Amino acid sequence: MGPKLKEQLCYSLYSTSRAVTQAYKSLLQPLNLTYPQYVVMMALWENDGLMISKIAEETGIGNATLSPLLKRLETNGYIERQSEDVDERKKRIVLTSAGRKIGRQALKASERAFCATGLSDKEAIRLMVLCGAIKKELASV
Repeated sequence: MGPKLKEQLCYSLYSTSRAVTQAYKSLLQPLNLTYPQYVVMMALWENDGLMISKIAEETGIGNATLSPLLKRLETNGYIERQSEDVDERKKRIVLTSAGRKIGRQALKASERAFCATGLSDKEAIRLMVLCGAIKKELASV
């Protein structure tokens, strides 16, 4: 008939991604963050003051999803939007003190999630390299 579900790389990646996202759900709940919001916050903790377009590029989250997500982070008091002097239509996203503070708590959640995978540091790095290679190859399809 057709391809077998359990023999497909795409399904393995999809189901693993869902399992990881689900594991983070309970860890991020005390921080009042969803996983996509956490992804955006990680980009900002790494590089505060990013333009919205750069956040979209860094995270792979589309503008249609990113706009309401940023609004929610702003409502929660974690970020604020700042207009550029040259072009007020362009917005820079900066962390508030509350946004920086939860970064320290999120680090603990990230460590707990990593430990839950059972992977060694070396295995995790290898897996990230493989995922990066897959993304790079698929970008040209």
